[in-house]
Amino acid sequence: MSTEPQPLLGRTALVTGGSRGLGRGMVLAFAEAGASVIIAGRKLDAAEALAADVAERFGREALAVAADMSRWEDCDALVDAAYGRFDRVDVLVNNAGASPLYPSLDRLTEERYDETLAVNLKGPFRLTALVGSRMAAAGGGSIINISSVEAARPDPAALPYAAAKAGLEALTVGFADAFGPTVRVNTIRCGMIRAGFVTSHGDPAVVNEAEDVVGAALYLATDASAYRTSATIRLDAGRRR
Repeated sequence: MSTEPQPLLGRTALVTGGSRGLGRGMVLAFAEAGASVIIAGRKLDAAEALAADVAERFGREALAVAADMSRWEDCDALVDAAYGRFDRVDVLVNNAGASPLYPSLDRLTEERYDETLAVNLKGPFRLTALVGSRMAAAGGGSIINISSVEAARPDPAALPYAAAKAGLEALTVGFADAFGPTVRVNTIRCGMIRAGFVTSHGDPAVVNEAEDVVGAALYLATDASAYRTSATIRLDAGRRR
């Protein structure tokens, strides 16, 4: 069990896409900071393995839930499972993402387009609407949206993903107004990430170490960011085109 300061002690954090890569890093950081964690991912076995690791390493409660963020009903079921187990969610991280490749813009299929928008935008909208409403009723919380440099500087090889992430950043502002001032809603805009889900396009010189993003998420999850909302934290190495 960690002897480090635990600014999230007594709180519960829900992380989508939480079983691998960046999501896994945030789950472990939140648990080390004292939080109970809900690990949502498409593969239940991976989420359960991480939940067991959290319990062993940090002595924190951890719930693994199989959920596909592109499916409205999965978002609803995830919220039911989270509140059924813990009665509260203090931190929500909309981290799950997908950026399928396509041979050319005119050959991008409707199925791939819809899937990209659903995972990156529809799911976070539904989950934030549900959890944010409960947070506001309970007196507060923190919602963190994981965005991408593509939201501001879209690559032709990732246009649906870029559009979804731009929409996610718009949701940050709108939900901050809807649920504020007690519920804080912020964005972390990442460059390429050297962990888990990484697209094959982009400048390899612009790569976030996952630890940088995890550190920003921990800041936004705790009272250290009590007066920050509707903000975008850029972790993109100043990328410009």
